[in-house]
Amino acid sequence: MAHPYSARSRAIEPFHVMALLARANELQAAGHDVIHLEIGEPDFTTAAPIVAAGQAALAAGHTRYTAARGLPALREAISGFYAQRYGLAIDPERILITPGGSGALLLASSLLVDPGKHWLLADPGYPCNRHFLRLVEGGAQLVPVGPEVNYQLTADLVERYWDKDTVGALVASPANPTGTVLGRDELASLAKATRERHGHLVVDEIYHGLTYGMDAPSVLEVDDQAFVLNSFSKYFGMTGWRLGWLVAPPNAVADLEKLAQNLYISAPSMAQHAALACFEPETLAIFEQRRAEFARRRDYLLPALRELGFGIAVEPQGAFYLYADISAFGGDAFAFCRHFLETEHLAFTPGLDFGRHLAGHHVRFAYTQSLPRLEEAVQRIARGLKSWQG
Repeated sequence: MAHPYSARSRAIEPFHVMALLARANELQAAGHDVIHLEIGEPDFTTAAPIVAAGQAALAAGHTRYTAARGLPALREAISGFYAQRYGLAIDPERILITPGGSGALLLASSLLVDPGKHWLLADPGYPCNRHFLRLVEGGAQLVPVGPEVNYQLTADLVERYWDKDTVGALVASPANPTGTVLGRDELASLAKATRERHGHLVVDEIYHGLTYGMDAPSVLEVDDQAFVLNSFSKYFGMTGWRLGWLVAPPNAVADLEKLAQNLYISAPSMAQHAALACFEPETLAIFEQRRAEFARRRDYLLPALRELGFGIAVEPQGAFYLYADISAFGGDAFAFCRHFLETEHLAFTPGLDFGRHLAGHHVRFAYTQSLPRLEEAVQRIARGLKSWQG
């Protein structure tokens, strides 16, 4: 009997961590104290000025559709943010407001990828990237990367893996799950390598702002033709509001607007009005305090995990993740994660969710809990390692 649903739906893999999350929630419902280090969502709620702006927007009746490209005032505010933070003059006409960073990725992949064509992606990387490409009947060519290249695509790798069906490369800086950042020179060489092959460079800058001891450069500083995905979810702390943006070359905007009109009409209007408060000085000060708190968490958890025997070859400069090699302990990463969930009520993510390259030997910890909770987590890891039979 033929399968009743599309090959597309069968090809898109689930988040493997969701099975662990469901079990974690069962344990929690049964009264256990579960420490959640598995999901990439900060423990901070949306900052008060944004919530107030959202409430005011609702009270004022701002509940109707906006233009497909988003509120002009919000696009102006984002343009101003690029000027303030990066010294860039980005025309607001080039900015499209999207339902989360996922909406930006949907637009970019729909615009740039024909059936049977593909982008180069680093492996490990964020899994939804390859799934969006499959959704538009394209594909991802996963390029194995490790600490020797900072877990990032390089111009040399682009040259080596590019083939007749490659139409672009997608990189993330800071990256999920590794937290590594691409410098200006690296971005410039990637832009040159893709341009020489008449392809497109797409850069996920969703974790910009969440960097420690440095600021991540935007690809737009070195390549005005790149496509940039960004989001209000991470640095701006608006995960559930579902709001992001895409910066595109001027000649791509009309086609992207047409796609937006058809795919989702517009991003949530209440969220857009709320997001206007993100760029006020008092709100930016809150984000910077939170950035400093994430830095403290990283600076505690990184050496603590290394001391326990986890291999973390590259110090992450951004995001809020540690991608750790568990080879010293033996066994399979999914079984390792399940062991800690069942015995220590501690949840973290198996590498299988981020690709295929050495995935069975890696796990990801999200330092999205308070320092006392991280200290408790480290105690549980130390105890759980003694009972682990890899």
